[in-house]
Amino acid sequence: MEIERKYLVAKLPDQLETYPCRLLEQGYLNTNPVVRIRRDNEKYELTYKSAGLMSRQEYNLPLDRESYHHLLGKIDGRLIKKKRYVIPLSSGLTAELDIFEGDLAPLMLVEVEFQTEDDADSFTAPGWFGEDVTFSGKYHNSYLIRL
Repeated sequence: MEIERKYLVAKLPDQLETYPCRLLEQGYLNTNPVVRIRRDNEKYELTYKSAGLMSRQEYNLPLDRESYHHLLGKIDGRLIKKKRYVIPLSSGLTAELDIFEGDLAPLMLVEVEFQTEDDADSFTAPGWFGEDVTFSGKYHNSYLIRL
């Protein structure tokens, strides 16, 4: 089960360049249910996500590079490219800051994953987080492929 809150970014955190950064690209083979392929640096996977906004079932399967590139030609909509920064929060949680590239720039979103829905509901976002868009489907990557 994936439980996460999603926010727009009000301002970038200080010293962003000091945090680990990964390069991601992802495409969608289907959006209902979500079937996604992703390259995360040199790691490749196929993901299934059930319907939902804050909580959804998620299954990840490893792909090799050749399978990823084969499936890449079958995606619907745009291929999303972004930089992901992994930023520790004072609450012991981790923020994943996505800075979108290409025609989705200058969009920036930040996500935080939780163990329980109660944890997610009681979360207080740091000041650099912007509007909470958890319950807005228009900020799901599977929606962004069609803009």
